[in-house]
Amino acid sequence: MKVSKLALWSALLIALGALTSCSQFALPAPASQITPATSAKPKKTFKDLVVGYAQIGAESDWRTGNTASVKQAAEKLGVELKFADGQQKQENQIAAIRSFIAMKVDVIGVPPVVETGWEIVFKEAKAAGIPIILVDRRANVPDDLYVTGVGSDFVEEGRNAARVMAKLMNGQANIVELVGTIDSAPANDRYKGFREILKDYPGMRIIDSQSGDFTRAKGKEVMAEFLRKHGKNITALFAHNDDMAIGAIKAIEEYGVKPGEDIKIVSIDSIRAAFEAMIAGKLNATVECNPLLGPDFFELALKVVNGEPVPKWVYSKESVFLPENAKDILPTRRY
Repeated sequence: MKVSKLALWSALLIALGALTSCSQFALPAPASQITPATSAKPKKTFKDLVVGYAQIGAESDWRTGNTASVKQAAEKLGVELKFADGQQKQENQIAAIRSFIAMKVDVIGVPPVVETGWEIVFKEAKAAGIPIILVDRRANVPDDLYVTGVGSDFVEEGRNAARVMAKLMNGQANIVELVGTIDSAPANDRYKGFREILKDYPGMRIIDSQSGDFTRAKGKEVMAEFLRKHGKNITALFAHNDDMAIGAIKAIEEYGVKPGEDIKIVSIDSIRAAFEAMIAGKLNATVECNPLLGPDFFELALKVVNGEPVPKWVYSKESVFLPENAKDILPTRRY
């Protein structure tokens, strides 16, 4: 049978196409063309971290202890810490946060001096991909603007102060209250928690309440004003922190009545000076608020930058201290 030249050429082209197709699957690609498998991103260690910390200031012994805890933990862990002292001014803390954003730190920690006014700068940090961790205090912002927080349950601290006060006074008292910094989370929450418990004690009356701004000097000034206004009608004092209570003790002594006896005093923080006041019989109880948050803060920071899950808030473990144990406990206090 005769085969046309056209048929032969067609058969030859088909055969060559099949051979070429087979060779594409059979021949390995050159080594230079092989893409290596993507390796997992290595996790950071503490020594890789650069952390910005926008501290409130140094308004109390508690805050001084908090600053020391953060700095000591950073040094021990090998974290590169960028620290700023806000000197009790929100605008200074906001400026510090913006400087940390410009530095491109890994994480920013901040104890907000007040609850409001943070949303804009927190959004700036989020847009830059830098997570915010709240320390000690909360901020009134949407949950997506901070990743986690660590600190106390301030409402429960207020409740505990009221429970101790009610027991000390047998359910009958004319109370003056030294409130912390206006619009701060601890002041708002301690105010709320204290009143929650007093609802069950109709004989426990708050006859006056004013801010002492968490400082000894202001605590003394406001307590002196309470005494001028109410005199010996005051039977109890609730101070939102120990520093204000210690300032108030001086005002009470200058007025000529006995702190701890004529006026029962309950405060919050449990600083060393509060234990000294209890030993001296001038303070009747202190509710603990733990400032030693540095190790927990950096532990959270490392987990956050490595994409590990973290709770929205980590609460501190705290106690209530009374004069009968103060002498034994004082040597163990670190702040």
